Amino acid sequence: MSLAVAIQMDPIESIDIKGDSSFVLGLEAQARGHGLFHYGPQDMSFSQGRIVANVRPITLRREPGNHFTAGSVERVDLATMDVVLMRQDPPFDMSYITATHLLEHIHPQFDGIMPPTLISSSLQEIKEFRAEFKDIIVKPLYGNGGAGVFHIKPEDENLTALCEMFTEFYREPMIVQKYLPEVREGDKRIILVDGEPVGAINRVPQKGEVRSNMHVGGQAVKSALTTREEEICRAIGPALKEQGLIFVGIDVIGNYLTEINVTSPTGLQEINRFDDVKLEAAIWDCLEEKVSNSARR
Repeated sequence: MSLAVAIQMDPIESIDIKGDSSFVLGLEAQARGHGLFHYGPQDMSFSQGRIVANVRPITLRREPGNHFTAGSVERVDLATMDVVLMRQDPPFDMSYITATHLLEHIHPQFDGIMPPTLISSSLQEIKEFRAEFKDIIVKPLYGNGGAGVFHIKPEDENLTALCEMFTEFYREPMIVQKYLPEVREGDKRIILVDGEPVGAINRVPQKGEVRSNMHVGGQAVKSALTTREEEICRAIGPALKEQGLIFVGIDVIGNYLTEINVTSPTGLQEINRFDDVKLEAAIWDCLEEKVSNSARR
């Protein structure tokens, strides 16, 4: 079965082929005989009741500096594609939000397994949260790669100025969470495929850095799931599957789920290298099965 696969993502010219998960997803699709088409959110339109996009057929190669070939632009109805992969990185802007609405993207929330968390624009509420939990993390509601993440200690006098800066640059509320000192031992990235955990890595922050994201120097370390992490996966997995979220990356610090990444999670290539697996194959097995089941209905 050959599928037509459209990938909405950032410019393919600038990706890091050693670490980009979209790249290995594309390579795996290509190896299975599927056709690949690339487009960005700016290439998509709603026209006469149809979602159309200016796409380029692409061929991928694991060759640094020569990792893709692109064909001529084609205007296609995305409904004619068998699979549309939404792989565009946050942060959110109006273009991003429009694209997610068009593709009916859903981000679920879960209670009981997260650390104390506040999502608010109110300085008073943020101050009250800090008064209760003392040591806190402040970060943008929509962001990625550790950008804009601040550790505010009890004696830090910059909270008000930081909130003022956030308000100036972001119209969305901030996320404020209780600081988890276990982050010094690592921030676990767990990949779930169709609601089931398939692999994990631990990301250890550099000395003097609270952020463990690999984008900012976090060291990837081979890791297996703990009993608590398996419990978290069992708690959220059925809801992810029900929502049709095939490829999800969750973050766990200590005993708590801190983030659910559903748009463009990374970590595939690092887990592949540590565990000698091909997680992209598991993702494509699931995608192909769902397309096949849909065709039989």
